[in-house]
Amino acid sequence: MTTWFITTILVSFVTAVILSRLMILLAQRWRVLDDPGAAPDRKQHTAPTPLLGGVAVILASWVAWLVLLAANVFPSEVLPLKHLVGLGIASLILLVIGVIDDKWRLSVGWQLTGTIVAALVIVGTGIGIHYITNPLGGIIWLNQQSISIFTWQGVPYHLVLWADVFTFVWLLGATYTTKILDGLDGLVGGLGVIGAIVVFLLTLRPEVSQPAIGLLALGLAGATAGFLVWNWHPAKIFLGESGSLYIGFILGTLSIISGGKIATALLILGLPILDLLWVIIQRVRRRRSPLATADRLHLHFRLLDAGLSVRQSVLLLYGVIIVFGFSTLFVHGVWKLIALSLLLIVMIGLVWWVMRRIAQRRLNGDIH
Repeated sequence: MTTWFITTILVSFVTAVILSRLMILLAQRWRVLDDPGAAPDRKQHTAPTPLLGGVAVILASWVAWLVLLAANVFPSEVLPLKHLVGLGIASLILLVIGVIDDKWRLSVGWQLTGTIVAALVIVGTGIGIHYITNPLGGIIWLNQQSISIFTWQGVPYHLVLWADVFTFVWLLGATYTTKILDGLDGLVGGLGVIGAIVVFLLTLRPEVSQPAIGLLALGLAGATAGFLVWNWHPAKIFLGESGSLYIGFILGTLSIISGGKIATALLILGLPILDLLWVIIQRVRRRRSPLATADRLHLHFRLLDAGLSVRQSVLLLYGVIIVFGFSTLFVHGVWKLIALSLLLIVMIGLVWWVMRRIAQRRLNGDIH
């Protein structure tokens, strides 16, 4: 299996490096560019920059996965073919809706519709969260109620009420977490690498023992790492809509099929989730809609206002994500709850430090 681990990450990495370069050329030719003039207060780049980086990430990860599928590496009892088919269809939906949005700027309604359909595809192919481990002890079952929908080729298909609803909401949350975080060069790509590696290492633990699922995670890690070659500040290409949606979507899905490790994913995605909650609170305090258009209230922009460079801000956030993401490999039960609580404290501490720095810089006349 070690040979396949190395093969997967090399194939996805090299493919992503090559495809990212190709996407730069195509985006320039097709004028699929992010114009900094459209939002000068939030954009860190000064010249129109190619989008479509997400296309490279999606295709590179799937090239690696298809190589594994052709080699019959995925045991059907661990990863049924219908799950891979569902993952492929959902990825294609995100790719198409993302490319269209990058080129023609879809309305929020159309963006959300595409993501909803992708999540429903995952749920429809049987990928779901059937129980949640209570960190204080015991299990909360979500699959006790089901409704028969239809029968195809003698196989009944059911809506498993709470399990499917929870899975659907979870996927939407994970997807939009990375979409909203995508504000600085390398930030979401780095999160993808870190999160995928954590999931991979988790699948090797004896109580999980799902190396085949780990190969999926390595495919994502290699693809995002290859994209980062071109996306590190100053970025030559951006993820675009498809990539920012895809990374969160796949991490959310992998956390399910690797044994419903929701607490693990929360520790990986916890910082951007808390950041989103902070932004919503600030918007409500300012009597603005929580769903208002993009602004500079997010932590990564506030770090810039506090005087950090783009690279310093990204590396600081990497550090927090790494510490809490990898902690999930060593803590269990109530200790994961404690880790989540510590993450909240760290977030509050970061916000406090950032706001003090910004206030001081305003007094000094460094910013307005």
